[in-house]
Amino acid sequence: MDSFFSLFDPGSCSDCSNNQEFALDNMNNQNALPPEPQLGNVEYKLKIVNPTKQRFEHLVTQLKWRLREGNGEAIYEIGVEDSGILTGLSKRDMNASLQTLQQMAIKLGATTTILRERILDNGRSVAEVLVRKIPDDQNNIEIRVAVLGNADAGKSTLLGVLTQGSLDNGRGRARLNMFRHLHEIQSGRTSSISHEILGFNSQGQAINYSYSELITAEEICDSSTKLVTFLDLAGHKKYLRTTIQGLSGYSPHHAMLVISSTAGAVGMAHEHLAIVVALNVPFFIVITKIDLVQPTSTLQNLESFLKQVGSRRVPLIIKNEDDVITAGANQLTENVVPIFCVSSVSGEGLELLLKFLHVLPPGVSIKEKERLEQESPEFHIDENFKAGDVGQVLGGLLTKGVITEGTKMQIGPMKNGSFQNIAVKSIHRNRVPCRMVRAGQSAAVCLDTYIPGLRNGMVLLSADQSAKGCMFFQASVSVLFHATAIYPGFQTTVHIGNVRQTAVVIGICSSKCIHTNERDSVLFKFKLHPEYVSVGQRLLFREGSAKGIGEITQVFPLNTTN
Repeated sequence: MDSFFSLFDPGSCSDCSNNQEFALDNMNNQNALPPEPQLGNVEYKLKIVNPTKQRFEHLVTQLKWRLREGNGEAIYEIGVEDSGILTGLSKRDMNASLQTLQQMAIKLGATTTILRERILDNGRSVAEVLVRKIPDDQNNIEIRVAVLGNADAGKSTLLGVLTQGSLDNGRGRARLNMFRHLHEIQSGRTSSISHEILGFNSQGQAINYSYSELITAEEICDSSTKLVTFLDLAGHKKYLRTTIQGLSGYSPHHAMLVISSTAGAVGMAHEHLAIVVALNVPFFIVITKIDLVQPTSTLQNLESFLKQVGSRRVPLIIKNEDDVITAGANQLTENVVPIFCVSSVSGEGLELLLKFLHVLPPGVSIKEKERLEQESPEFHIDENFKAGDVGQVLGGLLTKGVITEGTKMQIGPMKNGSFQNIAVKSIHRNRVPCRMVRAGQSAAVCLDTYIPGLRNGMVLLSADQSAKGCMFFQASVSVLFHATAIYPGFQTTVHIGNVRQTAVVIGICSSKCIHTNERDSVLFKFKLHPEYVSVGQRLLFREGSAKGIGEITQVFPLNTTN
């Protein structure tokens, strides 16, 4: 839902005419917002001055509901009528209303932060307030941000600066902490998926490794009301499959596409953006290295760049904090792509980017999260390794349910499609030991026994669940591009969640073949071994320049005994 501060001057940005188009499209009346939404986490209040006890309790209940809708975050527009008209308040009434809102928040154990205020033509003011409450079963509000872009765009350097709190020296010092392997340090290129964290306290101050002397990852988590987990993905074409696996398997809430001002939107940036759009992940763009080259040319090319992948979105160049809040409010619902221009060496633009990350909305409502937690646990394995005396460790994402230490589970599918019983010995999240992981959280779990033959793409399921792998599945697919057409016998790499394997097209339902921009129901067969997939999962396939997306509609389990 639009914030009233999105009604900015349509001529305020000369770098991109699309800003004007966006403003004009959303500015039917400069003194009004759209009517208050019935659903979601945005609430309009004309004023809340000296409410009765009964009225106060009703307001607290209303705030609690908005917080649930926003996964612990709610936006209150003060001085705005339910119809959306910006009436405004006197200074006295505004202060009283803000004090009442703060008391409401305290009642729920929440905090309030005034994002911005605006003086209307009538001399009265309106205010936008962020109310944040950490869910009772969580240490903080967490969002996952996938970091994409061409090799040498400055992704790892930017993450190093954000998470370490120290500027780069211009020779790549900041990125050294991001690399996991020797060949990454030697080449300067990320080849694997690494996880980095950045926290924010209730006042919006960034909490990273420079927050205090010798601060640990555990202390960052404990001190943060909001935690951003960055997934640093590979930018080189050689590692594209790993990048797609990170996007598909870890289900990020947002994607950050990094583009170098010196090179522009070239190389894998186009491919990465196409994948993000295909997976329906909200994204924003960061232009780096503006200390070397002014981003004027890159900004001019972004309009055609965005249209090339069919995203049909318009860029919003972020110049001040007002633009930041506008971008954050519209990130999940509008066709606006926020663009930040930063330098990891001089630090220019980094404060605006940090502010945006602070107000970036979580992806799933508390209500939806609670529903997922009630289901049987399903942990998708993205990596597995043996860690000395600790035992076998599995890294991945818990998509459903809750896992605790000692939980009896089953792992698979094995080569014959069956599952094997195991137990969870210990759990780590963000490099910190914990006793529980909930739906939507990534974690590393240690098993009580060593299981030979484990591979990425397997799942952990509840021990009492009837589970089988499959070789055949049917999906409704749409071909985004193919030089000719897809026929039965076509082999392609499919990505379904954390599953990545070659599959063969066995049959096409309505026709003999599928051309670009056509949709049909297709029967696939995994080429190597069975996988665990389920109806409703999104599917992405690619082979060379050919690519397509779809959704699984039917699964054919193997006839095996557990």
